[in-house]
Amino acid sequence: MRSKLLLLLFSVTNAILAQDIQIVDSLELSPIPFATISFGDGLGTFADEEGRFSFSRKKYTDIDSLFISAMGYAEKSVRVDSSLQKVALRPEVSQLGEVIVSAAKEGKFKFRKKKGETHTNVFACWLPTVESEVAVFFDRYEGKATQMSKLYLPINAESKYESKGKGKFATIFRIQYYENRGGAPGASIPYKNIVFSISEKEDKIFELDVLSKSIFIPKNGIFISLQVLGYANKEGKLVDSKKYREIKTARGVQKISTSFRPLLPFIKGSPDQSTFVRRIFLNDKKWQVFDRTYNKNSKLVQTGNKNYGMGAEFKVWEN
Repeated sequence: MRSKLLLLLFSVTNAILAQDIQIVDSLELSPIPFATISFGDGLGTFADEEGRFSFSRKKYTDIDSLFISAMGYAEKSVRVDSSLQKVALRPEVSQLGEVIVSAAKEGKFKFRKKKGETHTNVFACWLPTVESEVAVFFDRYEGKATQMSKLYLPINAESKYESKGKGKFATIFRIQYYENRGGAPGASIPYKNIVFSISEKEDKIFELDVLSKSIFIPKNGIFISLQVLGYANKEGKLVDSKKYREIKTARGVQKISTSFRPLLPFIKGSPDQSTFVRRIFLNDKKWQVFDRTYNKNSKLVQTGNKNYGMGAEFKVWEN
């Protein structure tokens, strides 16, 4: 009887300190998958494919508000209390302009390719974290009507380090799209997000088929971004993995973002800088070109590895 009471007490305490919350559409009450949850000073997480996430009140005792956002919805701030179980986001209408091509394009076309560029130097790689997003610019092929058919994503799975305890992994990534605003990523383009996983079995270049997504490049180009959401379980579902580690410093305990595999090889690109990065839980989600203005102490910048060599296959119409 005593052990049962202790188990019950533990369960109740755990339920109070760590609560499961679901994000839904305010009109249809349907789950909103992979929404972004921001809180505190540069911290955050993501909802899973069912719009659910777990928040630990014990771990974040100083947090009293969460900021919830998802593409196509108005951002919402909610107070954290024990009664919070669902958060409803209001759909937000946006002006799509000429970005979205609703009808299938007809006529003669050819497939053209821009190769992805990669390497095996682990010291010249971007370390993916849940707070970072990397965007690369693509222009129309020779100025003609262009649809993205494949993306070539350079990766470094550190395969030669498997014998040193690196082990297996499966990481879930998301592809998103942004307008070209004066040479930098602007407003998000509401093409449907692509969510997929990469495991230790992949290396060098990960090929992603996007032909069925009908992604047409606007006249002034498009930025395509890659963002890590976290690790996947055996069923391929997003798990609530540890996204930060605590380091004791002279200024107190600091939360450091956990890096995920695979790494993203950065290359010594052309004079035209095409790679932008941002920290989605900090700095108002502001995009910054990846050069010395972003971080002059970055080893990647100092060695000239300033571009992520994402490639693509294009479906190009002749007229």
